[in-house]
Amino acid sequence: MRRFRVHPPSPWPPLFASRPSPHHHHRCCPLHASANSGARQGNFILPGATAATIVMFGILHARRMYEDQKVVERKEKGIQPEFSPDFMASFLRLLPLRSISRLWGSLMEVELPVFMRPAIYKAWARAFHSDLQEAALPLEEYPSLQAFFIRSLKEGSRPIDADPNCLVSPVDGKVLRFGELRGPGTMIEQVKGFSYSAASLLGASSFLHGAAEEDLPREHTEQNMPADANAKSWWRVSVASPKLRDRTLLSPKKGIFYCVIYLHPGDYHRIHSPIDWNIVKRRHFSGHLFPQNDRAVQTIRNLYVENERVVLEGHWKEGFVAIAAVGATNVGSIKVFVEPELRTNRAGSKILKFQAPDECVYEPEGTGVMVKKGEEVAGFNMGSTVVMVFEAPVSSKAREKGRVASDFDFCIKAGDRIRVGEAIGRWSA
Repeated sequence: MRRFRVHPPSPWPPLFASRPSPHHHHRCCPLHASANSGARQGNFILPGATAATIVMFGILHARRMYEDQKVVERKEKGIQPEFSPDFMASFLRLLPLRSISRLWGSLMEVELPVFMRPAIYKAWARAFHSDLQEAALPLEEYPSLQAFFIRSLKEGSRPIDADPNCLVSPVDGKVLRFGELRGPGTMIEQVKGFSYSAASLLGASSFLHGAAEEDLPREHTEQNMPADANAKSWWRVSVASPKLRDRTLLSPKKGIFYCVIYLHPGDYHRIHSPIDWNIVKRRHFSGHLFPQNDRAVQTIRNLYVENERVVLEGHWKEGFVAIAAVGATNVGSIKVFVEPELRTNRAGSKILKFQAPDECVYEPEGTGVMVKKGEEVAGFNMGSTVVMVFEAPVSSKAREKGRVASDFDFCIKAGDRIRVGEAIGRWSA
């Protein structure tokens, strides 16, 4: 486990700057500047790469329109999607999706001719319902599709709910699932008919285990501790869907909740803090890059557990909190502001089920990095999924029939479109 000392500037610089941040000072000699200028000019002499980028854009647009139409048809027929593996799910495992994603990333970075930029970005916005009025810069100033996708917004575009007893959305996207983790297994529903373990998503060394067990009677803990617990490998604990203790045995002071939000390609791609909290640990899982559209969610087992992801963990005034940024096809790049040198979807990295994740503890140990509600913490290239798992207050009254009555209430519904800063849930003071 590596330790990482962070000295965040105040205020924080943009996560993906289209121009050099005033907080960053670079030295460069005229020779280097000239070489970089020549490289930029060379990009304009790559009509093949530019054409390939536009073709990929068209294919992605057509696929999205087809998938959206299928969703509409199912809703009109009243069909609720269920888990049903098919041949395509097995076929995807044979494709080099990580390499394809790196190639797509290279195409995304190709500098587009200035006169073509507004037309291409406006076409993308129409296809994926992006609001170009929110962009912080004129369209001509985004040199590539990647710079456009990870664009920042004008100040005030995402007002943050100031209620101190409110948890807000960290991203723009569609609410897929939410609820309370209660009972043996603490499973998160992927789709009707299949669920995955929250502990598998976050990892065997997650603080979630301690959060769930902190109030268990000592004798109960000892009785339920298997004799060979220390002998279990990371593979057996993390990949084999570990079970947490039954929530009905815990203290009624806290509950553990989750929320899953999917980001469409046209959404704003930066991740913001949902509350004031301290990021203590980062965990990077090198995994597959399966797509995360409706079809994939309904056909690929453990989709979010198998895909590459970065988990940020820490604590807030009410206890444990974690944000898992899950990668997807063409979204292998996940950026973390407090650790800009982190690289995901690296060429040559192995994908083994028993491979432990790369961990980093932010110093000072136990405190980490303090972030305020609404501040940027990470970001994606294109669309993907964010899963939040967190503790929140529950009623201090006696539990009814062995269940905890929660003071925390979600104020969203599955299928809702939500934006950064809008309330996900509230609790009474």
